[in-house]
Amino acid sequence: MATTERKPILLDFEKPLAELENRIAQIRELAEENDVDVSDQIRQLEARAMQLRQEIFGSLTPAQRLQVARHPRRPSTLDYIQAITDEWMELHGDRGGADDPALVGGVARLAGQPVVMLGHQKGRDTKDNVTRRFGMASPGGYRKAMRLMEHAHRFHMPIFTFIDTPGAWAGLEAEQLGQGEAIAFNLREMFRLDVPIICTVIGEGGSGGALGIGVGDRLLMFEHSVYTVASPEACASILWKDAARAPQAAEALKITAIDLKQLGILDRILPEPIGGAHGNPLQATAILKEALLQNLAELTVLSKQELREQRYQKFRKIGLFIETNQPVSLAR
Repeated sequence: MATTERKPILLDFEKPLAELENRIAQIRELAEENDVDVSDQIRQLEARAMQLRQEIFGSLTPAQRLQVARHPRRPSTLDYIQAITDEWMELHGDRGGADDPALVGGVARLAGQPVVMLGHQKGRDTKDNVTRRFGMASPGGYRKAMRLMEHAHRFHMPIFTFIDTPGAWAGLEAEQLGQGEAIAFNLREMFRLDVPIICTVIGEGGSGGALGIGVGDRLLMFEHSVYTVASPEACASILWKDAARAPQAAEALKITAIDLKQLGILDRILPEPIGGAHGNPLQATAILKEALLQNLAELTVLSKQELREQRYQKFRKIGLFIETNQPVSLAR
């Protein structure tokens, strides 16, 4: 049975690279048709393509990194969980009458150790995205997440969360069901859990929807992921009444992994394959698994009290600044 290769989805800044790769393909096809040896020329062009890819992805703006984080084929929570675990069983329901498909979770074995894994889940196509509300969880989703984390706490299982959402679902029904309370409850309760918690931003981490499963001992983040208090489009609409100024807002919001590492919020940046995680999901999966196991090994040696205290101090330090008695000059 013949299989068809999926057509690549190009971002705006990838077009020069795509043109070069198309040229290489055309030269290779013509050479085969005419039985001509152009291997040297092809090697030179492929080397140039690799160099161009490195240049492009090595100098992305915050707005461009946001495009990569939102790429439709970027690996999702379920993609990573199924790839890195030995066993995986998804669990459903918040025990209050809801099962939110935008936030998935369950029990698994990672390198032979029982763990709980959960995270936001975007759709694989348009229909699936509508079903999963583009990874925007409802109150039932956050309550399901807390139920799973309580299970991990009770049975001494490490917790891994994967953040990938534009924000919490903002529909009227979500407000009626207590969206703010559900997220706030998770923020409070995650501080008291006695097991290691490792949170990883795998794509887009937006607003309180990301924070609802983002309180942990370690915060990891893929190189081209973003983590922000509000989407750049929303920020631009609020500040300037113009969503078209989102690139300017992205610069000001400090949404990239490099920015967050410098601000002391992020613990570790996970490098991505050249071209982004969607370009080589298997390599991205290997990078993630190694980082999770390494950080888990470091946290496992800590006592329950040490885990809770370090987690508390980690978040107390965020936003810390030093006041000085130096007079402030208003001269321009």
